[in-house]
Order: sequence, then structure tokens, then C-alpha cells
Amino acid sequence: MQTSAWRYYPWIIAACMSVVVAVNVGMVTFALRTFPGKAPGGEGFELSNRYNAVIERVHQETSLGWAVGADADGSGHPILVMTGADHAPLVHARIVATADRPVGNSMRTPVAFAETTPGHYVGDVSLPLQGQWELMLTASVGGHDVTATRRIVVK
Repeated sequence: MQTSAWRYYPWIIAACMSVVVAVNVGMVTFALRTFPGKAPGGEGFELSNRYNAVIERVHQETSLGWAVGADADGSGHPILVMTGADHAPLVHARIVATADRPVGNSMRTPVAFAETTPGHYVGDVSLPLQGQWELMLTASVGGHDVTATRRIVVK
């Protein structure tokens, strides 16, 4: 009497499913061990409690018509270009900013900006790592404030 290979079919299915489960357990373990802890911007609950005030502030900032452009120069210094509603450069702005990595361990770095030409501002620090950085800034000109977040790439 000859035995059929089909009798091993349930064992092959069980072996394949065991491999899938083992890989999933390995991936979950790796993810939990390498997670840095907390995502940046953990003030979400507090922000939701004062949502109407946030919306009002955004409307006020939008009505100013300011534009904030951000980039990084070849040496990793953040650069801002700020213009008003009439596309004229915003001069003598006071800028408070921090730069942080959007993924991985936090590398929050305070950045002070100096105006080099009208409307062009250069950061005083060279960001230490290549890749993406989030600039969180507040710019003040003539008693008006604008808060912005811009992503830059250091090459």
C-alpha cells in the first residue's frame, strides 16, 4: 500500500502558521524594546481642552498673511525667510525656536536666529545629524506673533 503525500498537508499548514506567529512575536518584541517612550507633542489632551482658543489664534495668525519658509544651508544651520502679506521681507523679527528630530531619540536644540539680510534669518547652531528636523518657532514683529512648525532636511 502506497502512502499519499496529502497526509502531511495539515502538518505543513501548522508549520507555516508557526513561522508566521514566530516572526510576529519577534517583530512585536523588537518594536517594544526599541520604542523611545513617548511621541513628541504630548500636550494633545490639554490642547483639546482649549481648542476654540487655538482656532481663534490660528485665524489671527492667518489674517496677518505672513509666510515663513525654512531650509538648511550646507553646514546644517537652519535658515528662515519671512515675508509679510505684501510679499515684502519681515525685518527685525524676534524669533524663538527649537529644532528636534521627528523620529527616534529626542535631540531638542534651542536655536537663536540672526537677521543677515532683510527677511533672511540664519540659526546660530549647526544641527548635529543629517536627516529631517522639525523647527518649532514663534516669530514676533510689531506686536504680532506667528507660531509655525517647519520641516527641514540637513544634508
